[in-house]
Amino acid sequence: MANTIQAKKRIRRNQRRATINRNRISRVRTFIRGVEEAIAGGDKAAATAALKAAQPEIMRGASKGILHKKTASRKISRLAKSVKAMA
Repeated sequence: MANTIQAKKRIRRNQRRATINRNRISRVRTFIRGVEEAIAGGDKAAATAALKAAQPEIMRGASKGILHKKTASRKISRLAKSVKAMA
Protein backbone atom coordinates (compact mmCIF):
# COMPACT_ATOMS: atom_id res chain seq x y z
CA MET A 1 0.00 0.00 0.00
CA ALA A 2 1.24 3.47 -0.85
CA ASN A 3 2.34 5.44 2.19
CA THR A 4 3.53 8.75 0.81
CA ILE A 5 1.41 11.43 -0.80
CA GLN A 6 3.49 11.20 -3.96
CA ALA A 7 3.03 7.42 -4.17
CA LYS A 8 -0.75 7.85 -3.83
CA LYS A 9 -0.68 10.50 -6.55
CA ARG A 10 1.28 8.16 -8.85
CA ILE A 11 -1.35 5.46 -8.34
CA ARG A 12 -4.10 7.89 -9.37
CA ARG A 13 -2.06 9.07 -12.37
CA ASN A 14 -1.27 5.51 -13.47
CA GLN A 15 -4.95 4.58 -13.34
CA ARG A 16 -5.87 7.56 -15.53
CA ARG A 17 -3.11 6.76 -18.02
CA ALA A 18 -4.08 3.07 -18.10
CA THR A 19 -7.65 4.02 -19.01
CA ILE A 20 -6.48 6.34 -21.78
CA ASN A 21 -4.05 3.76 -23.16
CA ARG A 22 -6.68 1.01 -23.04
CA ASN A 23 -9.02 3.20 -25.11
CA ARG A 24 -6.28 3.97 -27.63
CA ILE A 25 -5.37 0.29 -28.02
CA SER A 26 -9.03 -0.58 -28.47
CA ARG A 27 -9.42 2.11 -31.15
CA VAL A 28 -6.40 0.83 -33.10
CA ARG A 29 -7.63 -2.76 -32.91
CA THR A 30 -11.06 -1.70 -34.13
CA PHE A 31 -9.57 -0.06 -37.22
CA ILE A 32 -7.41 -3.12 -37.92
CA ARG A 33 -10.42 -5.39 -37.52
CA GLY A 34 -12.34 -3.24 -40.01
CA VAL A 35 -9.66 -3.80 -42.64
CA GLU A 36 -9.50 -7.53 -41.93
CA GLU A 37 -13.28 -7.89 -42.16
CA ALA A 38 -13.33 -6.04 -45.49
CA ILE A 39 -10.59 -8.36 -46.78
CA ALA A 40 -12.50 -11.42 -45.57
CA GLY A 41 -15.66 -10.08 -47.21
CA GLY A 42 -13.85 -9.83 -50.55
CA ASP A 43 -14.68 -6.18 -51.16
CA LYS A 44 -11.48 -4.56 -52.42
CA ALA A 45 -12.90 -1.01 -52.49
CA ALA A 46 -14.07 -1.27 -48.88
CA ALA A 47 -10.76 -2.83 -47.85
CA THR A 48 -8.80 -0.02 -49.51
CA ALA A 49 -10.95 2.62 -47.82
CA ALA A 50 -10.62 0.88 -44.45
CA LEU A 51 -6.85 0.66 -44.87
CA LYS A 52 -6.61 4.38 -45.66
CA ALA A 53 -8.54 5.10 -42.46
CA ALA A 54 -6.50 2.63 -40.39
CA GLN A 55 -3.01 3.76 -41.43
CA PRO A 56 -2.98 7.13 -39.62
CA GLU A 57 -4.69 5.59 -36.60
CA ILE A 58 -2.03 2.87 -36.29
CA MET A 59 0.80 5.38 -36.67
CA ARG A 60 -0.87 7.64 -34.11
CA GLY A 61 -0.82 4.70 -31.73
CA ALA A 62 2.90 4.31 -32.38
CA SER A 63 3.56 8.00 -31.73
CA LYS A 64 1.57 7.85 -28.49
CA GLY A 65 3.59 4.87 -27.29
CA ILE A 66 0.99 2.11 -27.28
CA LEU A 67 2.69 0.35 -30.21
CA HIS A 68 6.34 0.18 -31.14
CA LYS A 69 7.11 2.11 -34.33
CA LYS A 70 8.30 -0.99 -36.19
CA THR A 71 5.31 -3.02 -34.98
CA ALA A 72 2.98 -0.39 -36.40
CA SER A 73 4.87 -0.34 -39.71
CA ARG A 74 4.76 -4.13 -39.91
CA LYS A 75 1.00 -4.20 -39.28
CA ILE A 76 0.38 -1.57 -41.97
CA SER A 77 2.65 -3.39 -44.41
CA ARG A 78 0.92 -6.73 -43.90
CA LEU A 79 -2.54 -5.21 -44.21
CA ALA A 80 -1.53 -3.37 -47.40
CA LYS A 81 -0.06 -6.56 -48.82
CA SER A 82 -3.32 -8.42 -48.10
CA VAL A 83 -5.41 -5.68 -49.74
CA LYS A 84 -3.14 -5.61 -52.78
CA ALA A 85 -3.35 -9.41 -53.15
CA MET A 86 -7.14 -9.31 -53.44
CA ALA A 87 -8.47 -10.25 -56.86
